[in-house]
Amino acid sequence: MNESQRAELIARYKDGHRVVTEALSGASEAELDAHPVPGEWSAREVVHHLADSETTSAIRLRRLLAEELPVIYGYDQDVYAVILRYNLRDLTPALEQFRTVRATTSQILGAMSDEDWKRPGWHSEHGLYTAETWLDIYAVHAHNHAGQIRRLREALQKK
Repeated sequence: MNESQRAELIARYKDGHRVVTEALSGASEAELDAHPVPGEWSAREVVHHLADSETTSAIRLRRLLAEELPVIYGYDQDVYAVILRYNLRDLTPALEQFRTVRATTSQILGAMSDEDWKRPGWHSEHGLYTAETWLDIYAVHAHNHAGQIRRLREALQKK
């Protein structure tokens, strides 16, 4: 990954909170809780997933930078959604957590050296894992879920 590609991905990462809040704009409580697409989370569940995923991803990046060859563990996001009662909780604190963690992680991304981007770790499910791998995943993560929220809302309008 060259510097230009990295800068583009960082900008996309920084824009993640905005695209999610835009996708949620004007949604009613009923819309947030609806499951119009079988097998997919509700918009509320997506937001709580983003908060938990963002917190987890922030620690992953910090471990890659601060530890020698850290093991990065995967987790079952569907279990989290059920056990942590995503669909029963207010999403306001989750959105704020998502925003805040992205903001502090963005500060770190802007200060990283070329060597930092190459520091290796090992992901329990995916193998070799570097900060570049991390950025490839999380630069698009929020955008993908914003698209999911928009699709859920569109499906509700068709019913």
